[in-house]
Amino acid sequence: MNRAARLIPLLAATAALFVAACGDDNNDSSSSSSSSGGTKTEAKAGKVGVLLPDSKSSVRWETVDRPFLKKAFDAAGVEADIQNAEGDKSTQQQQAEQMITNGAKVLLLVNLDSGSGAAIQANANSRGVKVIDYDRLTLGGSADYYVSFNNVKVGELQGQGLADCLGDKNANIVFLNGSPTDNNATLFAQGAHQVLDPKIDGGTYKKVAEQAVPDWDNQKALTIFEQMLQKTNNKIDGVLAANDGLGNAAVSALKARKLPQIPVTGQDATLQGVQNVLTGDQCMTVYKKIEDEANAAAKLAIALAKGQTPEAPADTTNNQKKDVPSVLLTPVAVTKDNVKDYVNNADFPKVEEICAGKVAQACADAGLQ
Repeated sequence: MNRAARLIPLLAATAALFVAACGDDNNDSSSSSSSSGGTKTEAKAGKVGVLLPDSKSSVRWETVDRPFLKKAFDAAGVEADIQNAEGDKSTQQQQAEQMITNGAKVLLLVNLDSGSGAAIQANANSRGVKVIDYDRLTLGGSADYYVSFNNVKVGELQGQGLADCLGDKNANIVFLNGSPTDNNATLFAQGAHQVLDPKIDGGTYKKVAEQAVPDWDNQKALTIFEQMLQKTNNKIDGVLAANDGLGNAAVSALKARKLPQIPVTGQDATLQGVQNVLTGDQCMTVYKKIEDEANAAAKLAIALAKGQTPEAPADTTNNQKKDVPSVLLTPVAVTKDNVKDYVNNADFPKVEEICAGKVAQACADAGLQ
């Protein structure tokens, strides 16, 4: 009996230790798991800073890119700070610095020029912040990714569009190129020349003027084109304009001099550009599905903000310093004949906006109404 009595406390203590050990295992498991079935809780995503360039060179940045980017980040539950530098390089650098100070782990950058863009990227990289070049490549920069369109292809579409509208007749043509500080403008011009130079060299077309428009400024473009008209005694038959804003500047100058319509190109499929295409003031525009561009950039930024390594894009682009993994989307030409194919896209101007007022009849002729 004495021996049995001595064993009872020992057995009780052993049982208590066993239960406690099991309890500790359960507690450890609970502390490292979510309440929804044992999956580890995902780390909280870092912030994303979006640096837009301006609202003057193109309406797209505020009316299309901003809302699509915001929608994508909101849907992923990722906090995003979207700022616009309104064309001021110092302001953009200050915005980037403030975003990093406020905890941004990723910057989505549309640079104002490669020099200031590279400085923003160097600062970000030194502080462990990832950078995505959005729409514009930063030459000599250190971006981790680049998301844009095939910009040489954009220029090729513009050049081919102008050639299609002019046909094989002898014609004096001019080039209104984009900002000399924007690498995209260089690529647009490259693509356009690849199409048009053989016709110029062959004598079908004569290039009577070519000039870049500083900062994509539409008012400066108007002045430049008026000077081109003056120097050629109004003898210009076609205008390779790098975007819809520059194209509309040329259209405005022609109207001011009461000159007939001539083929003018464009890009971005802005409301004004599409209306000009329908009325015949503009020969064509280039539509870039910005919804796809914004979503592709946001997908990369969201993964990086969550500390993940995104799947490597299929392409790379050399920025004169390194090869940058790149997502390059495909642009399309829009003319009066096919504009109806795109009007239902979320980032394309709506029919009710396009067809207001004097454009109503042109819309009816194009099958939009």
